[in-house]
Amino acid sequence: MTLNHQEIELIDSFEQIAVDIYPTAKDGSRAVAQEIAALIKSKQAAKETCVLGLATGSTPKYLYAELVRMHREEGLSFKNVVTFNLDEYYPIEPDALQSYNRFMKEQLFNHVDIPEGNYFVPDGTIPKERIKAYCEEYERKIEAAGGIDLQILGIGNNGHIGFNEPGSSVNSHTRLITLDNSTRLANGYEFPNMSQVPRLAITAGIGTIMKARRVVLMAWGSHKAKIVRRAVEGHNTDQVPASLLQQHPNTKFVIDEQAAAELTRFKEPWLTGDCEWTPQLRRKAVTSLAMKLNKPILMLTDKDYNENGLNDLIVQYGSAYELNIEEFNGIRDTITGWPGGKPGAPLPKHPERSEPASKRVLIFSPHPDDDIISMGGTFIRLHEQGHDVHVAYQTSGNIAVTDEFVLRFIDFAVGFEGMFDIDRSKSSQILDEAKAFLKIKKPSQKDTPEIRAIKGLIRRCEARATCRYVGIKDENIHFQNLPFYETGLVEKKPMGEEDIQLTVDLIRQVKPHQIFCAGDLADPHGTHKVCLDIIFAALERLKHEDFMKDCWVWLYKGAWQEWEIHEIEMAVPMSPDQVVQKRLGIFIHQSQKDVVPFQGTDLREFWQRAEDRNANTADLYDQLGLQKYAAMEAFVRYHFM
Repeated sequence: MTLNHQEIELIDSFEQIAVDIYPTAKDGSRAVAQEIAALIKSKQAAKETCVLGLATGSTPKYLYAELVRMHREEGLSFKNVVTFNLDEYYPIEPDALQSYNRFMKEQLFNHVDIPEGNYFVPDGTIPKERIKAYCEEYERKIEAAGGIDLQILGIGNNGHIGFNEPGSSVNSHTRLITLDNSTRLANGYEFPNMSQVPRLAITAGIGTIMKARRVVLMAWGSHKAKIVRRAVEGHNTDQVPASLLQQHPNTKFVIDEQAAAELTRFKEPWLTGDCEWTPQLRRKAVTSLAMKLNKPILMLTDKDYNENGLNDLIVQYGSAYELNIEEFNGIRDTITGWPGGKPGAPLPKHPERSEPASKRVLIFSPHPDDDIISMGGTFIRLHEQGHDVHVAYQTSGNIAVTDEFVLRFIDFAVGFEGMFDIDRSKSSQILDEAKAFLKIKKPSQKDTPEIRAIKGLIRRCEARATCRYVGIKDENIHFQNLPFYETGLVEKKPMGEEDIQLTVDLIRQVKPHQIFCAGDLADPHGTHKVCLDIIFAALERLKHEDFMKDCWVWLYKGAWQEWEIHEIEMAVPMSPDQVVQKRLGIFIHQSQKDVVPFQGTDLREFWQRAEDRNANTADLYDQLGLQKYAAMEAFVRYHFM
């Protein structure tokens, strides 16, 4: 969307902080890296030290990767750079898997030429009685270095910057702080379970951040959209610490389009100037107005549109009546009980083709349970309606199995041998060694290859059982075990050539008429996004092959979100009995029931999230005046040609 001068002024009336929006996190990170590189070089030319304030977590990973690339390929030197990190868990050893000291070395310091004495990360091992003096000394070191030239920030779901939780004073300095429960939940994906997430942290204060000569806050993903809007467009308040940056004279937010989704210029662009009324934007405006006024679409009036900044639409259509009818019918046509197309009924506005009547369907499931959690009702219906359904489990999902669950299975296997007096073998030795390892395993220690294999086997067996429950043939079950995932850690490798080629080979083998894959980019630890990027890369290579001309790709959302109502192109309804049928399919994944490792901020079990999300989608259709169903699964078509 191109903005003219008047629109920019209108945007400024909403946004109290400068915001740069990029298509993706990588694009935004690249822009910030270029700014940092330019600052480093200008300081080098002036023979001055460049002092950077650095952040940790998932947000700056692309930034650090780009800086490392610039060092290796473009000769960017860090010899004149001094860095101060914002925070560290407390207490924590510097070599612990979750330590920010370790994070910074692995992501940046070990890969560039910054002198070892030039980077500082708070020490999570300082005795508690010495913390205050240590924090005061940290502040003095920053001042002695000349102050921070450029401070990089992320933003927490509750608006925290660094670990400055809501209520932190604008004048606060480096200190020990108690972490808000929402922060611990959000960071829980880094730890095996919530009990191991530290309750304390050392953090630079908001006052420390405000002293920086320039501040750049980065935010990626739709799960950050609401807090970005509160920080940028809301009142500045210590209840949203990031909003205090409105008082900083040289601050900029750099965000991707997903994180910008709640900003007025994206959510309600008609309020910031003239719009190019695309069909999707028109549907967004009509559905947003209906939900805002709590009215069915067909009950909206000319007055409703005129009083809510949508007079342009009425001018185009002549009356609310004509506009309402068109949008109502369009949304109605997304609803279908035939996700593979209705045989012998060529309906022009049906989401799917009626021919071929029996389609080959390939469902990609990032983890071994995403198929049943995210589209279980559709999965079951596709099989029942006679389609040849294949399922590809892209990763082993092994890190999401608790040690306790593994011990339960080992005890069963060993007991089984004893009960039937089976000769002990190599497998028994492996089980004994695995059990011994788990008894002495430290919280910061990653699993052995054998433990990871056992955990992967547990999830594979659950996935097979789910397919049997649905009725899928064994030969239609594909376990890809994509290599990028197999690190044994939450941190994964980038997608590689082998990941793409495995996916190319499978698609070429199945030659599907339909592909379903997870379009959910809000996955807390990023596996869904990597899996989707791999599929997109495979489709790009295959798009000119003859069988791909008859292949449609549908995107579903994972356990964390659902498509917006105006985005949905196919909605598959479920009856109360079908909801229960899906729930029982999810229950097969017992390793993910009751206590789920790395589950993010949402404490509900996966079946609860799925049912609530599907019921909410059905309620939205009902609210807009469409048919009332117990639940709905939603899909958006991806056009790869």
